[in-house]
Amino acid sequence: MVRVGQRVPNFEMEVYYPTTKTFGKVSLEDFMRERHWLVLFFYPADFTFVCPTELADLAEHYEELSKMGVEVISVSTDTKYTHLAWQTTEKLLEKVRYPMGADPAGKVSRLFGVYDEDTGLALRGTFIINPEGVLVGSEVNYYNVGRNAEELVRKMKANVYLMSHPDEACPAKWEEGKKTLKPSAELVGNVYSALQE
Repeated sequence: MVRVGQRVPNFEMEVYYPTTKTFGKVSLEDFMRERHWLVLFFYPADFTFVCPTELADLAEHYEELSKMGVEVISVSTDTKYTHLAWQTTEKLLEKVRYPMGADPAGKVSRLFGVYDEDTGLALRGTFIINPEGVLVGSEVNYYNVGRNAEELVRKMKANVYLMSHPDEACPAKWEEGKKTLKPSAELVGNVYSALQE
């Protein structure tokens, strides 16, 4: 299982492309070659209840993420055919434009530690991989708690900023344009003051 701070080994999976209603195959190497950020958005299953609300929320923010150089792939253990059927019948998914990954054998889900052996489903996991192939963000929720894509966008803005400012750190609730921190001996015990400057 890959952990935050580690390089992610290459993986491949089949995808359904909602914009063209076609199928294809993607690999981590493809995204790294093109220097993209990659967000893998695991969810339990198609034709369920919380899942379409999450994918619809993510779809509302997909364009903003794309402008940051981020590609998004939603992933479940369903097949690409089930993705096609679900996306074309569930009204909540009308605006989904990102690829939908099919992981029916659970290989990619196991790699990220979200595969539930008892059910054959993936937990709700969000993983951020930087353009160098390193896992820099990981969040896992149980089946019954949906995520908020606005927080994912905030985290992505912070990660993109920090990629070009590696000597800085983003405090809680950091928003683009707000003050960052520069860890140093002088900052120890003086974070409040530094944030007020």
